[in-house]
Amino acid sequence: MSDLEENVSNMSIEETGKKKLTHKEKKKLKKQQEYEKTIEMLTKKGTGENSELESNFTVSQSETQTRGGTQQLENAVDIKVENFSIAAKGKELFTNANLLIAQNRRYGLVGPNGHGKTTLLRHIAKKAFNIPPTIDILYCEQEVVADNTPAVEVVLKADVKCNALKEECKKLEEKAENGDTTVQDKLQEVYEELKAIGADSAEPRARRILAGLGFSKEMQDRATKNFSGGWRMRVSLARALFLEPTLLLLDEPTNHLDLNAVIWLDNYLQGWKKTLLVVSHDQSFLDNVCTDIIHLDQQKLFYYKGNYSMFKKMYTQKCKEMLKAYEQQEKRLKSMKAHGQSKKVAEKKQKEALTRKQEKNKTKIQKHQEDDNGPTELLQRPREYIVKFSFPDPPPLQPPILGLKDVSFNYEGQKPLFIDVNFGIDLDSRVAIVGPNGVGKSTFLKLLVGDLTPTQGELIRNHRLRIGRYDQHSGEHLTAEESPTEYLMRLFDLQYEKARKQLGTFGLSSHAHTIKMKDLSGGQKARVALAELCLNAPDVLILDEPTNNLDIESIDALAEAITRYKGGVVIVSHDERLIRETECTLYEIDGQTIEEVDGDFDDYRKDLLESLGEIVNNPSIVANAAILQ
Repeated sequence: MSDLEENVSNMSIEETGKKKLTHKEKKKLKKQQEYEKTIEMLTKKGTGENSELESNFTVSQSETQTRGGTQQLENAVDIKVENFSIAAKGKELFTNANLLIAQNRRYGLVGPNGHGKTTLLRHIAKKAFNIPPTIDILYCEQEVVADNTPAVEVVLKADVKCNALKEECKKLEEKAENGDTTVQDKLQEVYEELKAIGADSAEPRARRILAGLGFSKEMQDRATKNFSGGWRMRVSLARALFLEPTLLLLDEPTNHLDLNAVIWLDNYLQGWKKTLLVVSHDQSFLDNVCTDIIHLDQQKLFYYKGNYSMFKKMYTQKCKEMLKAYEQQEKRLKSMKAHGQSKKVAEKKQKEALTRKQEKNKTKIQKHQEDDNGPTELLQRPREYIVKFSFPDPPPLQPPILGLKDVSFNYEGQKPLFIDVNFGIDLDSRVAIVGPNGVGKSTFLKLLVGDLTPTQGELIRNHRLRIGRYDQHSGEHLTAEESPTEYLMRLFDLQYEKARKQLGTFGLSSHAHTIKMKDLSGGQKARVALAELCLNAPDVLILDEPTNNLDIESIDALAEAITRYKGGVVIVSHDERLIRETECTLYEIDGQTIEEVDGDFDDYRKDLLESLGEIVNNPSIVANAAILQ
């Protein structure tokens, strides 16, 4: 906050006017106050969030940024934080890292789970660093409050300035109707301001965003208290997109969305004109949306131009170079020791050589800015994060394997979800079931595995068939007091080392093998559930949103495992890359039945966006049609 804003933060604009501020200063102050009102409304936790950050984290940043840079900050449009460190209860998450966010770029923040990505977003959002006051930041992390306010109203209320102008306009119009001629000039000024900010198009735009995220007209006008937490998160996302802050922070925005909504959001953010910083494990989303990638590695931030696929190629090359440099270092150390030098002396000389090389490569500015921290540390062998999943191939089975014949189904007291459905798979099948939330994808899977009984028709199933099921809640059945190793040993009569090997194969870090499962994260439990699924040796895999708790490397490993697997596979997923990589045939649930999609994923994506474009860009259709339902 600038000195001006600090001095008048508790005054109204009218009171400040008595201090004879310039027109420019008043305008700046008004904008700041509008922003603060908006953020206060959107972040219900208030000061509790700040105190949580302060009590759980310690933050430091370069002295050059904390002393007297107010004037420089006020005119800046980019975020530049040098040499900052963040520790969480003693554990270092960032050490002398540099944060660089340029105006109007779309960044993807990637790195291993648990290394501080969400922590960084929260610190940026709360302006724990020196961030230019002209940059308004919105971090979309909380679901909206559950009350009687309709979803569309929640979105519209986010625009504090527009609502204040409308309220002022209403009061001035009332005065004008009562014969007050002194308000005409002011009323005209308010009309022009409302026109300038596009107030007339606000509601159609809000409804367009909600429609793209899967809300029908009825849902848009439904009170937020009647939505589940996942749908309230969608309202929160819609509100953030509607508000269009200078810097939008999104943390796993696709987790609460179905495939159709992900495709829409992906397409919408490709046209985002302001700055975006997003954390996501959806590689296709990062490829389509991002102009830059920030890689969190070894407590530092590394910057790459281009999307995720381009980053992956550059990072692979960087790792090769790092490994080559490490091997050269080890060769030199070995040579020095062979010529009679002690290990301590050899390592000291190598550190000094690395320091000279580093100094030679530094620019003059870097040399001036950085403190002398002594000799550089020895190079460490680059750590490879490799995840390999594997499902055992099933024995041959005689058809029919699994299917539904003339099946109809409805929940008691509700209209039918399915009427006369016919569907079947064999051991060669690769099927992805698509369609918006609410059409019955999960219900369809439950009918297929026999959890639900059809109201009409029959389930056809080979009597020897073993089905392996996995969904986003699969970790919930795990016994709380057992460790993952103990659980697999008991369930499958495995030896200790074989149980641990199985867990390691599915990417569960070794320290998590022996702690109680109640203390595991969602991602860790997911890996235990996948290891259990594999040991069950299923003939057919039924996977419902399997990527929600997995990182990018694990999703790639899952796709490879499915591709190699010789059994049948049915997937419901919002992850485009998983569907593409496994070469699934698309089946769409629509109109109380399921039909194979004519064409590939690109055709489906194109048709969906075209249909959404026809709907969401026409306000009269938005107001009268049941969209995506």
